[in-house]
Amino acid sequence: MKKTSLYIGLTALLISASSCENGFDQLNTNPTATMALNPVFTFNNAIVNTAFPSQILIFEEPIVQQMFSPNSGIISGGNFNIDNRGSAGANAALWQRYYRDNVRYLVDVLAKTKSDANRSNLYNMARILKAYVSMVLTDTYGDVPYSEAGLGYLGLNITPKYDTQESIYNDIIKELTEAPAALDASKTIESADIMYAGDVTKWKRLAASTLLRAGMRLSKVNPALAQSTVQKAVAAGLMQSNADNFAVRNNSNYQNPVGVTLNSTEAANYYLTGNFVTYLKTTADPRLTAIAVRYVGAKSGPEQTTARANRDPSVQIGMPLGFDNGTIGARATADGLASFYDYSQLDRTRMGGLTAPNFLVTYAQTQLLLAEAAQRGWTTGNAADFYNAGVTAHMKQLADYGPATVIADADIATYLQKNPYVAANGLALINTQYWVASFLNGPEAFANFRRSGFPVLTPNPYPGKEIKGNFINRLSYPDAEISVNQTKVTEAITRQGPDNLDTRVWWDKQ
Repeated sequence: MKKTSLYIGLTALLISASSCENGFDQLNTNPTATMALNPVFTFNNAIVNTAFPSQILIFEEPIVQQMFSPNSGIISGGNFNIDNRGSAGANAALWQRYYRDNVRYLVDVLAKTKSDANRSNLYNMARILKAYVSMVLTDTYGDVPYSEAGLGYLGLNITPKYDTQESIYNDIIKELTEAPAALDASKTIESADIMYAGDVTKWKRLAASTLLRAGMRLSKVNPALAQSTVQKAVAAGLMQSNADNFAVRNNSNYQNPVGVTLNSTEAANYYLTGNFVTYLKTTADPRLTAIAVRYVGAKSGPEQTTARANRDPSVQIGMPLGFDNGTIGARATADGLASFYDYSQLDRTRMGGLTAPNFLVTYAQTQLLLAEAAQRGWTTGNAADFYNAGVTAHMKQLADYGPATVIADADIATYLQKNPYVAANGLALINTQYWVASFLNGPEAFANFRRSGFPVLTPNPYPGKEIKGNFINRLSYPDAEISVNQTKVTEAITRQGPDNLDTRVWWDKQ
């Protein structure tokens, strides 16, 4: 009897459990939750993550001699002309950020919108952004994954092939020509887009201005293609003012990566170079007032206080290259300074602030590239007019950092009068201004320096360099990538050249 009762109890329990399972999925599903993520939000995530990682302070900024550190360890790199891979992995930072947080998301957006006629504008906006991101990657490393990039997320392809830089550029040009042409203001406007609120005209102008940049990048390796690409870009309609700038507008939730670094662990480690400060002072450039601060008399990081802060351009002294932590002290003494902490820095309360914007493609850069194109006879217009417009635009762009960095119109006019465009020295003048206008856009300043050869910089004399030449030509591939995709990386190295800082990318011809 007891055994029978036990069986009956178990049977009832099982029946009860079975009936409870019916509708379990419905009971545990939030009826108000979104079942699918709107791809425009994924797109926005990609936009936010185009802000460059702080490691541009380790490589690109020191290479083009705008900022550097005399200290070694994990921040070694362009300051000493040595590689920084392994556990520190500064060479990998841009790779990881752009493939993981840009390309992956953009490939997902493209997959979700390609066949959706209602989202054709988002699809083509993603094509434009992916072309920009891919240009930064290939300019930095050379041959990189492109046609199969991002497919690890969608198709489990974790060993993508490396495309040649030439083929990547050919496709970038195609994408920046076709995608903006397909944008249509009569179709769904992606108003949630955090860059331009879905403004089709602004996305078209970004595409054309990026196409102009791509065309000029080929000026040494393929002048004919460079010229025809420039002409396509001009015909498509370039940026018309600073209102068209492609910039990540940071805030308290999404802070500027460089600003975070400069306002925390590395606050006392990075300094404006002597070459950069001297150029700005020699030309009486009003931008120096917006850029620099010097903590006069500081003998340590803690002594870099507000009371010591001096932003007067006349007192700014950039740190000379060629010194490390063991030798910079004596040089500072020779320069009449209290210590190396007394040299000029990027003002981390303004342009180096936590919420400072990241400028990626700008009207100022576009006008300066137009000036060079006109100087070369590749487009119509007056090179001097484009030059003046480019310099003016960058000086006015600084107002976006806040009221303390506004440059008065009268100061801009005075500067242009004292530093006029001279056609005989046109390429040097244009590209030196491009160097200034690309300050804090390390990858672009690095790329245009290699492409144009300007400004003319004295090689960093630090004796412990690992490079054979005078300047770093590319960044090496990340160790993590080599470990998981060795066969494809080896194919790229065999084709391109040794995986070191001396190997030139395809368009960087001597």
